[in-house]
Amino acid sequence: MRDRILDAAERMLVSGGADAIRLDAVAARAEVSKGGLLHHFRSKQALVEGVLERLVERFEATLPPPGSPPGAFTRAWLDASIPEADVSAREHGDQVSVALLAALSGGPEVLGVLRGCYERWQRRIADDGLDPVTATLVRLAVDGWWMARLLDLAPPRDDLHVQVRARLAAMAGEGA
Repeated sequence: MRDRILDAAERMLVSGGADAIRLDAVAARAEVSKGGLLHHFRSKQALVEGVLERLVERFEATLPPPGSPPGAFTRAWLDASIPEADVSAREHGDQVSVALLAALSGGPEVLGVLRGCYERWQRRIADDGLDPVTATLVRLAVDGWWMARLLDLAPPRDDLHVQVRARLAAMAGEGA
């Protein structure tokens, strides 16, 4: 039941943003009683935090373990966030975007969870065996790119998408 509730909340975040997350609406979409939802998530904030935590777990499962070859973490960051071909963020199932929406809509406590994850991830990026400046530039470029994709703020399209991604992949491979 918990996963069904989180699935419904995720879909609602993507389709309607933070305003779509109302406990009664999520319960209806998940086809559970409001009491069943409240058994797992005592508040909207707890629900949004649950969405974020599950997405972070999924994202981290795609990342290589410590001690992987140089550049592996930075390349995985790119691969998990930006598809090789230009497809819409919705088609890509952009989990990072959902996590961002969840963090922004959950208040300072939920945003604090994401900030803690980013601190840990940045340490991994900086210690990835690449020049830390290059690795950090790749992370920041990827983060900006998925933000542009999420908000449709003129993200690179078509061949430019492919070329920019290839350049970032080359940067992530430098020194590997």
